[in-house]
Formats: sequence, C-alpha cells, structure tokens
Amino acid sequence: MAAATARPMELCFASRAATPTPAGMAPARPKKRRAGTVRCAATAPAPMGEKTEYRDGPLERAFMGLFARKMEKYATGGGKRKQQPAEKEKEKAVWEWDYENFVDVSRRVMVGRTRAQQQEAVREVLLSMLPPGAPEQFRKLFPPTRWACEFNAALTVPFFHWLVGPSEVIEVEVNGVKQKSGVLIKKCRYLENSGCVGMCVNMCKIPTQDFFTNEFGLPLTMNPNFEDMSCEMIYGQVPPPLEEDPASKQPCYPNLCSMSTPSAPVCPKLQ
Repeated sequence: MAAATARPMELCFASRAATPTPAGMAPARPKKRRAGTVRCAATAPAPMGEKTEYRDGPLERAFMGLFARKMEKYATGGGKRKQQPAEKEKEKAVWEWDYENFVDVSRRVMVGRTRAQQQEAVREVLLSMLPPGAPEQFRKLFPPTRWACEFNAALTVPFFHWLVGPSEVIEVEVNGVKQKSGVLIKKCRYLENSGCVGMCVNMCKIPTQDFFTNEFGLPLTMNPNFEDMSCEMIYGQVPPPLEEDPASKQPCYPNLCSMSTPSAPVCPKLQ
C-alpha cells in the first residue's frame, strides 16, 4: 500500500520570506541565513521494520547531552565510573551528542547490573536532573487530581518529543472516569533505536512509572505495545506490580537487539 511506503512526514519551521522591495528602491542584498534557522522534526513514525528519520536541532541535542552525561557516570558495570583528567579534556559539549550516543550510554548502564540496579541508576539520574526539593514542590503543585493528570499529559507531548518521538493526548478511563490524561506514543524512539525489550522496561517504563508514582506522588502507568513499538501513558492510574505486568513476560526482539537471546521465552534482562 502507498501509505506503508511513504516517508515519514516532517514539520519544518523556516525563516520568514523576504519583504517586498518598494518601487524605485534597489533591492537589499540578501542576508546569509545562519545555520539553525530551519528546524525539522519527524511528526509521523516510519512503519514497523523501518527506522524513523529525525532531524534534531541544538535544543534536542542539548537534552540528549544532559541526560547522557548524567548516565555516563553509571555506564560501566558495578558502580560509578571515576572520570580521568584526560577524559575531561575530550568531553563533548552537550549539543554535540546525538541520539545514538544517548542509547549507547543507556546500553552500557545495563552492563553488569541486575534489573533492580538498572532501575535504581535511572532513578538517581532523574533525581540529579532536578533542583533540591523539586519532588516535594511537585507534590504541592500537582496533587493527584484530574486537572494535574491532564496537565502533565499535555506537557508530555512537546517536552518529551526528543526522547520518545511523536505522541498525542488521548482520552482514557481512570477509576471509571473518562479524562484526557493519556498520551499515545506512536512509535517509541527509544525502543526503536535500541531494539531492546530489557532497555524499554528496565531503563524507561519501570523507572518512569516509579518516579512519578512514588517521588512525585502522581500515579503513572506505561503500557508498551511490542507489536508496533507504540506506548500508552496513563496519568492517574496506579501501575500494577511487575510480576503482573504483561511487559515482564515479553521475549526479545531476535532480529533487532544485539544482546538478544532468541531461544529464551522471556527477555533475560527482565528476570
């Protein structure tokens, strides 16, 4: 079908068109456009089996760099890595990172760690990104009300586009009440680039659920769909125990994950 082979759409914000020159006046010399005046971002994911093309701007790369730098401290098995002086000289600026670097750091955080240790490392990274007392302030500003859930869902779409890709707010049912506190991630960029079920669950789903539910006091459940790599986030819904979560019984992607164990019925990183 034509829709299945179409390239992912892109949304571009270009600089303004030139102002018309009044009659009798010489046209002004066109100014050289600076790099970065056009920013493009994928607005629709590629079909399953194909990789979505993103064109990240300096701001998106800065977010990747900030997170990757924090995670780099845990990127060797068994504890924090002490950076040597020679490494400090070669340290990249935050805007010099790309998404592949970010995913690679995440993958190295998994090395030598149990499932619980991986999740704890992500929790510490998230806490380190916040100013002191931020969780307490969040609890005061956003008690677990319908408004708070819907507000955070609305914020998720623009603020986490760089991390998960295109998403949209959807209506969900929480405790028998319909509300727009759901976010549908159309094809998770993190899962698409890593191809790893264990990274999805241990480095994203469980730590994010736990952080919002226990640190911020705002329940959050994430339901990844491993068939099409989409994911549903439901603010206001308490997540189930891991042993009751279908994501904990998911096998590897044998053709996508470099660390996969195709013969295992469940991804070994989930055990």
